[in-house]
Amino acid sequence: MASNDRISLPWTTRVRDGALSASVWALMRLMRLQSPRFASWVGGFWARRIGPFTSIQRIALRNLALAFPEKSEAERKAIARGMWDNLGRMAGEFVHLDRIWQYNMWEPAKSRIETTGVSNFVAMRTDGKPALVFTAHLANWELPAIAAAAQGLDSAVLFRAPDNSFFADLLFEARSRVMGNLVAASHVAVFELAAVLDQGKHLGILVDQARRGGPQVEFFGRPCSSNPTIARLARLYECPVHGVRVIRLAKGRFRIQCTPPLNLPRDADGKIDVDGSMQMITSVVEGWVRENPEQWTWFYKRWRD
Repeated sequence: MASNDRISLPWTTRVRDGALSASVWALMRLMRLQSPRFASWVGGFWARRIGPFTSIQRIALRNLALAFPEKSEAERKAIARGMWDNLGRMAGEFVHLDRIWQYNMWEPAKSRIETTGVSNFVAMRTDGKPALVFTAHLANWELPAIAAAAQGLDSAVLFRAPDNSFFADLLFEARSRVMGNLVAASHVAVFELAAVLDQGKHLGILVDQARRGGPQVEFFGRPCSSNPTIARLARLYECPVHGVRVIRLAKGRFRIQCTPPLNLPRDADGKIDVDGSMQMITSVVEGWVRENPEQWTWFYKRWRD
C-alpha cells in the first residue's frame, strides 16, 4: 500500500494496524528465540484453540461439507482442527524460514526434510530447459521454493502480497532471504513470468485457488473456476510441468515429493489444451488433498454460489 493511501485511511484503522503490527513484531521476536520445532508446536497449540471460534471456521466447515458429504460432522470438525494446527505450525515456522531447511540425502532419517522423486528434480535442474512447477496450500507450502534455492535450481516464485503493507513487507523480506526471484501477482506480472522462462529458469505457482472468469474444472466432484496462468505458459513455451507437494510428518519433519512431468492434453492442432490441462492439474491437487485433508487450507472460497 502506498504511503499516501495509508495516510488517507481513518485514524482508527491506522491505530489498529499499528497495534497489530507491533504485536506481531514482538511475538515473532519471542518465537525466534525458540527452536523451529518448539515454535511450530506453540503455533499449532494456540491455533487449535482459537481458530474454531473464528468466522473462518464456518467457511472451512461449509467447504468440508461440500467436499466430503459422506463424512460425519465430527469427522469434518476433526479435519478443521487439523487445518488450524497446520496453519498455526506454519506461523511458528515462518519466523525460522532461514533455519528450517535441514536436508542430508545420505542420512534422511536425521534430516528435517526427506524427499521422493529426486530424479525428477535432478532432471529439471540439469536439462537446461525452463520448467513450470505447481504446488498447493498444503502443509508448509513455503518449502518447495526454499528447497529449489537450497539445491541450486534457478527459479522464481509467483506470490500474492497481502493488502496490509506491514505484512507484505514482512513476507517479502523473509522469503527473499531463502527463495529465488519473487514475482508479485499483478496485471503486469505476466511479463516478468515470461522473462523468467525466456531465461531458462523454473517458475513455481500455487494453483489451488479460484479465479473469476478462469476455466471451469471439477474439484471434489463440484464445478469451480481455476487460474489458467500455468497452463497458458505451458502452451506458449512448450516446457515441462511438474507438481511438487509437501507432507507434514511427525516430530517437526516434512516430506517433499516431485512428480514426473505431466503429459498434458492437447487440442486438434497439437497445442497444449488450457482447459484440459487445468483439469488435470486440479485432479492432481485433489488427490493430494484427499490423502492429507487436515493439511490443506479449507477456508478458501473455491466453490462459489
